[in-house]
Amino acid sequence: MEASDTTTSVTTTSLPFFISPSTSPTSSPPTIVVSPCAACKILRRRCIDKCVLAPYFPPTEPLKFTTAHRVFGASNIIKFLQDLPEPQRADAVSSMVYEANARIRDPVYGCAGAICHLQKQVNELQTQLAQAQAEVLNMQTQQANLMAIICMEMAHSQQPQLDNGYLATNPYMANTDSVSFLDNSDSDSNNNINNPDSLWEPLWT
Repeated sequence: MEASDTTTSVTTTSLPFFISPSTSPTSSPPTIVVSPCAACKILRRRCIDKCVLAPYFPPTEPLKFTTAHRVFGASNIIKFLQDLPEPQRADAVSSMVYEANARIRDPVYGCAGAICHLQKQVNELQTQLAQAQAEVLNMQTQQANLMAIICMEMAHSQQPQLDNGYLATNPYMANTDSVSFLDNSDSDSNNNINNPDSLWEPLWT
């Protein structure tokens, strides 16, 4: 019984000794292999830890540095980036790459040629827009005039119908002439009765 108790105590005390190496938090970090940036790979030089070109010319975009290097040169790019503060370097690299592409397409004017071409297109589009707006305004004016003419014609066409309808519903107004004729004849007969000598007046003189 004493021997078994001794063996059990030895195994329990020696157990943490075998587990501790595998669970130790101070294990060595994995080795990370960093490939050189596209600029250093093209220039065939060693890419140092603080390479000024590495953040802006990753190894997955070699054409980006090739285009800028073809127009500006590696030394000018490095010098230009070193003279700028770090927050402005990314925009500067984008501008250099864009200018290099424009210079390759148009060696004489570069970006100025592209800007002039775009400005010409803007002016042409503005002229077309002004013409379209003038045509729309002219069409709206013609439509308003046409609607006014149609309304006037409808009003004139409805006026005789209203007059005919009023005469049809008022027969007294329709027989005004006959009533006036009867009135005239009655007045003449009354004058003859009141003046008997007028009956014997000759028909001619």
